[in-house]
Amino acid sequence: MPREAMDFDVLIVGGGPAGLSAAIRLKQLAAEEGGEVSVCLIEKSAEIGGHILSGAVLDPRALAELFPDWRALGAPLKAPVSDDRFLLLGARRSVRLPNWLLPACFHNEGNHVISLANLCRWLGTQAEALGVEIYPGFAGAEVLYAEEGELRDSVRGVATGDMGRRKDGEPGPDFQPGMELRAKYTFFAEGSHGHLGQEIEARFALREGADAQVYGLGVKEIWEIDPARHQTGLVIHTAGWPLDAHTYGGGFMYHMADNQVAVGHITGLAYRNPYLSPFEEFQRLKTHPALRAFLDGGKRIAYGARAITAGGLQSLPKLVFPGGALIGDDAGFLNAARIKGSHCAMKSGSLAAEACFAALIAGRQNDTLTSYPDAFRSSWLYAELHAARNFKPWMAKGLALGSLMFGIDQIVLRGKAPWTLHHSGPDHSKLDQAADAEPIAYPKADNVISFDRASSVYLSNTHHAEDQPCHLQLKDDSVPVAVNLALYDAPEQRYCPAGVYVIVRDPDGANPRLQIDAANCVHCKTCDIKDPTQNIVWVAPEGGGGPNYPNM
Repeated sequence: MPREAMDFDVLIVGGGPAGLSAAIRLKQLAAEEGGEVSVCLIEKSAEIGGHILSGAVLDPRALAELFPDWRALGAPLKAPVSDDRFLLLGARRSVRLPNWLLPACFHNEGNHVISLANLCRWLGTQAEALGVEIYPGFAGAEVLYAEEGELRDSVRGVATGDMGRRKDGEPGPDFQPGMELRAKYTFFAEGSHGHLGQEIEARFALREGADAQVYGLGVKEIWEIDPARHQTGLVIHTAGWPLDAHTYGGGFMYHMADNQVAVGHITGLAYRNPYLSPFEEFQRLKTHPALRAFLDGGKRIAYGARAITAGGLQSLPKLVFPGGALIGDDAGFLNAARIKGSHCAMKSGSLAAEACFAALIAGRQNDTLTSYPDAFRSSWLYAELHAARNFKPWMAKGLALGSLMFGIDQIVLRGKAPWTLHHSGPDHSKLDQAADAEPIAYPKADNVISFDRASSVYLSNTHHAEDQPCHLQLKDDSVPVAVNLALYDAPEQRYCPAGVYVIVRDPDGANPRLQIDAANCVHCKTCDIKDPTQNIVWVAPEGGGGPNYPNM
């Protein structure tokens, strides 16, 4: 069955802050020039914001550039930061560091505690009001390339995924082929470790000269707490326990509006111990008296998880290729030192849009938007990422030494050190074999403060059509047992925050095999990042599947 096709000036794959900002800026520029630019944005979630998960404390700088009157327009920023605390945790005790001792990048004056999902929903309404065509529930499944002519091999758009294929890949009774969405320029804004972005990076060698990208896994819950314990705008960050001093990570608690708090933990995915479970580390964190004091008597109402791209400036790929650009976390625009990426994503989208609009009015198409990386290098975004570039490499050396050296980098050298440290390799290469690691005994969930994976995934509102091809693909079916189980004691059972991967056996304990419960997948992408053999490949399931986060 042939695929239908639609043509646009610009196609944007992904409805997060980067993609929406790019779409809005394109339409703003067209209105200012009295012209018309057709912009289409597709989003794999059933609705804009449904797959968006972030802390989040927002630096409003990029938002203010996009909408100087964002307050009058009703942007959902309801909780300006009122108090900012940084805690060093031991197993039972905590020490608050005085704010004057912290580098400026750790400060949050002028920022806002938000739901990034709700901000994206608001940005979506602004984009539609400007004339952007938004199609939620459509996953970009295949990159389209020009096959002939002067611009052969340039990106020509994407095809959306087929709907209604059965598990065996054959068309079912309700089968509908995907559509070809063709454009003069295509922006990839899929978020961290986007599967089409990975293809683009490989095809056009965009990572040549860049460090390996490194990642973290953020696991987060939203709670409704006792009003007497709630302080709108309170921001708490933690370092130390429950992780050991050699494993990068930290916790956060953000007091949102309406007696809600966002609580979470980020684990750097370069961790070495195959027995470590980022999900269980987060559950342990909440039992610490410094955080439990807020949660006692409250109710957990939402759960989710998502990888974050944390390599910084030295891990950024080339941003452009014939026919399009990488924006937002698909490229790696996140300031790990500030634990913030939303303003970076928005700015990158705006910069790409401005370069694209100039090309369109000049009559160009499907070529390389070289003015986008040029504008980035002249922007405040580049300056911010350059000042923070040594954070992650220093912290890879351990909490004590990393904190000392990054403090010198920021306070003494003001982010202008005459050197740039580099990442030592990809996260999947860092895992020790099980024989060389110490097993970790995690406490059983108490179902009051700590919980198990099954009840957590339930709160993520995750749903996938059962009879569809598995979107978690194995390059070699023998590797999970012959290599991962034999050498690493099947770490996919622990690094997945949704319980997707399980080693099952016959009743007598024989015949171990990997069972993949793809219906539980919350689209965090950790398996594609951390699998030590790089045998797991995440591809887009049917559009509309996955989590449906209400206000994450």
